[in-house]
Amino acid sequence: MEPVVVGIVGIVCLLILLVMGIPIAFALSAVGAIGMIIVAGLPATLSQISLIAWGRGTDFVFVCIPMFIFMGQIVYHTGIASDLYEVLQKWLGRLPGGLAIASVGACGGFGAVTGSSVACVATMGSIIMPEMQKYKYNDRLAAGVLASSGTLGILVPPSLGFVFYGILTDTSIAALFIAGIIPAIITVFIFSAIIYIRCVANPALAPKGPRYSWKERIVSMRKVWPVVAIFLIVIGGLYGGFFTPTEASGVGAVGVVLVSLVQRKLNWQRFKLALDDTGVISSMIFLIVIGGYLIARFLAVTDITTYLVDGVAALDPNRYFLIFLIFILYFILGCMMELFGMAVLTLPFLFPIVVQLGFDPIWFGVFVMVMAEIALITPPIGMNVFVMRSIASHVPMESIFIGIVPFLLAEILLLVLLVIFPEVAIWLPRIAGLM
Repeated sequence: MEPVVVGIVGIVCLLILLVMGIPIAFALSAVGAIGMIIVAGLPATLSQISLIAWGRGTDFVFVCIPMFIFMGQIVYHTGIASDLYEVLQKWLGRLPGGLAIASVGACGGFGAVTGSSVACVATMGSIIMPEMQKYKYNDRLAAGVLASSGTLGILVPPSLGFVFYGILTDTSIAALFIAGIIPAIITVFIFSAIIYIRCVANPALAPKGPRYSWKERIVSMRKVWPVVAIFLIVIGGLYGGFFTPTEASGVGAVGVVLVSLVQRKLNWQRFKLALDDTGVISSMIFLIVIGGYLIARFLAVTDITTYLVDGVAALDPNRYFLIFLIFILYFILGCMMELFGMAVLTLPFLFPIVVQLGFDPIWFGVFVMVMAEIALITPPIGMNVFVMRSIASHVPMESIFIGIVPFLLAEILLLVLLVIFPEVAIWLPRIAGLM
């Protein structure tokens, strides 16, 4: 059997396994290993598996994944996230839709230390949803804004999504982190503007929150300034070239632990829970990375990737039409799987084509992250929506999906801005000398 035919059969088998619900890591590894055995033989396959596992497992860059996860778990288990929302609520609660706007900022802030969208929704949703219920916020607005704002966890640096993309494509993770800053700020601004305009037009959606004095607002800042300082040190160190991403993750993790100890919020039980959760999540990601590299090697030896790149180049398509097709592809895949699955399944094919057509790898990384944000709130899977539903069990699923529609349109608007003005993503890393 021709190697190309084996490659096509392998892709079909992979899709069937994913539809059957087989975990993405096992589906990728099984198809990659069996395909490699057929094409290259058992000895070469065993050699590739050991080289990939050893190479990724000892890769210094990979260390930043468990460290950034650990940062988020410490913040989650010690309750620092609730302090962040409390501060924003005191400053913004009297605005039309103020509690909802505060939730957008809190999700962005929590995303800055956890890097995970699902963790962001689970944590901030359990804290903020009861508050918005207390002040009689419209359930559709409340659940929709929390499910949507949780997506900031994979765009605000440090983002696990950017780390994963950087590892799979050998792209600078530091540059990706910096590239995500302006799109994240734009997202927060657009989400907040949507909430404000809707609540001015219909005040019944969101009654005003409690009133606080200026003294209370200023005093409340004491609770979060250490974590804000850590974030600024980590991002500033990356921007200034003082830290590699791995070093930054270590500084951030140690800093969050010290802050938690000083605030007397960290005990052995919480520390142990953070370590346990970090180990589980990191292991899952590591298995996906191994499976992704194995499937990429399989596609390489079958020449599938080469045929695709050469075929697209021969067609000489309009590069922006191709980006539109990629948008459609990710939109469809996002209905069925989450970020890691989409990235591993598509990047071995798409990344060489995108680079061949002259798109910047850093820009494309931001594009992929925004598409992942859209996937997280797109039915029928919409993982963030399901997490939100588990927290707000009184809100029907269809109401949450309706509630996210304005924010979904905002994400699509951000994509359009990225395509028309690519400098939105690449300006900061360029002036930082990371490109």
